Amino acid sequence: MSKHQLTELATGERVISERVPAVRSVTLGLWIGAGSRDEPDARAGVSHFIEHLLFKGSSRFSAQEIAEIFDELGGELNAATSRETTVVYARIPDDKLERALDVMADMVFRPAFVDVDAEREVVLEEIAMVEDTPNDLVHDIAAEAVFGTHPLGRPVIGRAEVISSVSRRALASYHRRAYQGQNIVLAAAGSVRHDELVSLLSERVEGVSAGPGMAARKPVNAKVRPGVRFQRKDTEQYHLCLSAPGISRVDDRRFAASLMDAIIGGSASSRLFQEIREKRGMAYSVYSYSSQYHDIGQIGVYVGTREDNLAECVEIAVAEVSDIAGGNVRADELARAKENLKGRILLSLESTSARMTRLGKSTVTETPLLTPERIVRHLEAVTASEVAELAKALLAPERLSVAGIGPDEAQFVEAVERVNPALLEKAA
Repeated sequence: MSKHQLTELATGERVISERVPAVRSVTLGLWIGAGSRDEPDARAGVSHFIEHLLFKGSSRFSAQEIAEIFDELGGELNAATSRETTVVYARIPDDKLERALDVMADMVFRPAFVDVDAEREVVLEEIAMVEDTPNDLVHDIAAEAVFGTHPLGRPVIGRAEVISSVSRRALASYHRRAYQGQNIVLAAAGSVRHDELVSLLSERVEGVSAGPGMAARKPVNAKVRPGVRFQRKDTEQYHLCLSAPGISRVDDRRFAASLMDAIIGGSASSRLFQEIREKRGMAYSVYSYSSQYHDIGQIGVYVGTREDNLAECVEIAVAEVSDIAGGNVRADELARAKENLKGRILLSLESTSARMTRLGKSTVTETPLLTPERIVRHLEAVTASEVAELAKALLAPERLSVAGIGPDEAQFVEAVERVNPALLEKAA
């Protein structure tokens, strides 16, 4: 596998790249180490709002010019905001690298913050869209059930009351604090020369003034108590998440966690997919999921099902997790999970986008950047007992929060009682 190169500019930005032979494309990503977790309550959603506004124009390019340039380049330009990062990324032919970076750097470092009110309406429509998509919305409710009033419990997209009122001045002020030297990484993978990339970015950050810097992240209370949340909607299905605090992205158990996720509900042969969908036909969508942050994580199970199946689906989910936590991790399912993850790693090496994401996210979050070969060795070393111990530590019924969306809270309550009756007493 190609080796990456890393350089830190005098102004603090870091450049990391990996040359991939035999491709004619480059994937670029400008990563910012700030997301919804870094926002004060009164500014919840500004990271995502700013991500939108980067596309509305910069010091040298209008919104239309940005769109037209990338169309002419034959490239793809997009962005994303998460709880701890924001990224603007593009995939372009290798001979268009300089022009693409020229535009992207101006967007990120020198946004014009024009058309704020028009884009405000776009973001409000996006929030409304999520509200109308219960299988997405329930994950925001689940985060609140797990983390309560902590910033990790807020939706990344923001809240309508904040987006409706936040001023251009407040947005620009937040941008100055978050989008500066040591908090920014340029990652690239594909047909790219590292020295050229360093030179190009150095030229484009000259004259950028540094802001006061971001406030320290609020830590999560290690003794966070599980919660229960329900939102009534006239839906055909109930959408439910069982979730709990997980592990951080630097925890040595993260390899066992990946395998545990694959066994529980992360693939077509996983326990929940087989037991709930394939054998009983009680759900179309059922899966497990996990997120890892710098000091904690979140792990959980989602199922969307009709009223008649809700309680039984919850029972099956709890039973399967308890079975794994009790030490019943079969040799065949562990081996299959390892091969599944190894295969995904191998396939990801064929994508310059996946390679760029690996480089950029690891660097901006200060996570050890392991080679795929080393990751495979870590996965191979995980034992069945380690998976069982982790399931017992993270997914015991008394640790589970429950969040749901559906037409009748009484049905939801009946299902929750099968997880942990004491949870309802605490909620009351």
